[in-house]
Amino acid sequence: MGGSEAFEGFPKALFKERRRRVLEELGSGAMVLPAAPILHRTGDSELRYRADSELFYLTGFTEPEAVLVLRGFADEDRSVLFVRPRDDKAERWTGSRVGPERVPSLYGVDSARMFAQLGDCLPALLAGADRVFFRIGRDGAAERGVVQALEAARTKGQREGTGPRTVVDPGEILDELRLRKDAKEIAAMRAAASVTAAAVREGIDRVGPGIGEWEVEAEVEAGFRRRGASGPAFPTIVGSGPNACTLHYVLNSRRMEAGDLVLIDAGAERRMYSGDISRTVPVSGRFSSEQADVYRVVEEARTRAVAAVAPGVPFEKVHRAALGALVEGLIELGVLAGDSQSLIEKKAQEPYFPHRTSHWLGLDTHDVGSYAKDGVSRSLEPGMVLTVEPGLYFPGLTPGSKPGSKKGSPFAGIGIRIEDDVLVTEGGREVLTAELPTGPDEISALVGAIRTPKGRKR
Repeated sequence: MGGSEAFEGFPKALFKERRRRVLEELGSGAMVLPAAPILHRTGDSELRYRADSELFYLTGFTEPEAVLVLRGFADEDRSVLFVRPRDDKAERWTGSRVGPERVPSLYGVDSARMFAQLGDCLPALLAGADRVFFRIGRDGAAERGVVQALEAARTKGQREGTGPRTVVDPGEILDELRLRKDAKEIAAMRAAASVTAAAVREGIDRVGPGIGEWEVEAEVEAGFRRRGASGPAFPTIVGSGPNACTLHYVLNSRRMEAGDLVLIDAGAERRMYSGDISRTVPVSGRFSSEQADVYRVVEEARTRAVAAVAPGVPFEKVHRAALGALVEGLIELGVLAGDSQSLIEKKAQEPYFPHRTSHWLGLDTHDVGSYAKDGVSRSLEPGMVLTVEPGLYFPGLTPGSKPGSKKGSPFAGIGIRIEDDVLVTEGGREVLTAELPTGPDEISALVGAIRTPKGRKR
């Protein structure tokens, strides 16, 4: 990292403007944001480092052992970044470091200090604040400094009337800012969605009888890396047969069988932002009649939910659109009986649709931001990005029994989820993942499309 770009595609001025907005919100308060910890898989074997989303959002800085301090009350040193020093020996093992000397010019903060100085400096930096925005339990060194500042305020504040007395979740300020994506973020999310769509398409081509779920996982994640993504934004799900009915199945250890469906739920992380796509395809390249019936219901729910996305629309309305279509479909399939609205009120669909239709998407796959305010569903606004992912699942049922019976169903073992990423625009919506089709004929045609000679049916 260097020059005018603190991180690929994100200019230094963008992070400076974000910090300015936070400093305004802080008033007489301060904010302390530590880097994500280094995680170990086993022993001293480190997992690949992924920067903390909040610290990145305000700085573009992606190294471990760092802490950002923002001081809304101060006249100088309003933004201070503590970082690791340069160390030739350590850098030979783990890669180059920026070092405090270069941080102000590269990242635009007011000053930088050594990470080892945090404990000594932090209480003094926070002494003028009336409250500290800090997430307890995230970083031991930073937390000790915050606690010292609070203790000093208790002993001196009574006489001097200064010092922090309250700790507040940084999300009170940052969540709302991160919820509305700016133009640079939207560009990054389009890239993440495009990479995800292309890689999942390659994974679908790998699908076939006898193929291991892990082979499809490997194809998808290789596709991410080939296209410049840092890797998966979350553990890739490849669930075939009954595994498709486990919502967060990540073992990916079964071989597919003819007649199965396989559910792929995957997302690339590109420039720190997440894609998130689910597609369900027939392993043999053709849906059975029961699979096709269930698929059409889920696709109708996805279509209605996407169509509901627009500025001013309550977030909950997107879910209600999908829910209505799913319950109507379950009635048509003979799984449920009765009036759709009454069934929804009774939550009769939950054995088959146990999750919500949408979540926010951004730096985190399940991104920050409230879905309701004061108990009322919030309205969608331009710049928000959400997933639309209805599904139907029929786990643990015995094939061949009467529809609706708790003992079994002709839909036994069928699990289908279809998911797209949707940007709220001024005029309505943009489906960021539209390049990967969802229609039953189009999606089934992708199975083995490259490996299987043209015109030959497997």
